[in-house]
Amino acid sequence: MAKKSKAGSAGEGIDIGISGKERAAIAAGLSRLLADTYTLYLTTHNFHWNVTGPQFNSLHAMFMAQYTELWNAVDPIAERIRALGHVAPGSYAQFAALSSLPDAPAEPPKADEMVRLLMQGHEAVARTARAAFPTANAANDQPSCDLLTQRLDVHEKTAWMLRSLLQG
Repeated sequence: MAKKSKAGSAGEGIDIGISGKERAAIAAGLSRLLADTYTLYLTTHNFHWNVTGPQFNSLHAMFMAQYTELWNAVDPIAERIRALGHVAPGSYAQFAALSSLPDAPAEPPKADEMVRLLMQGHEAVARTARAAFPTANAANDQPSCDLLTQRLDVHEKTAWMLRSLLQG
């Protein structure tokens, strides 16, 4: 009797023109991107709650816009991993193991330090997306390349805007 393949079992039975090995490598890069995105989301939301000082109103609103954008980014990344036939990571332990970003500081820093940490976080996520791009590009995986390009654009622009605040 033939074994039935389990849904999500490393993409068995998927024939989308990308080899299983390539799909696994792309999914691994996207998993790191998902972990970085979620970690940066948590830090940004933390800073939104805890920012104080003369820039409170503007930073509180800006952090909300940023964490909302990050929150809306996690689902498309996770769904792309699933479309490639792999399980998307989704636990704090998995995110901690995969992320290149440190956790948010236990004590909320001053507002300027929050801005600096978020700038560095967006730069780190951009590096993670950029590192995943060659694998997706070599596999002719346009949906993953498009997703990575969109994320690069968002993170590089956000890092620039945060960097500009620090130069004032």
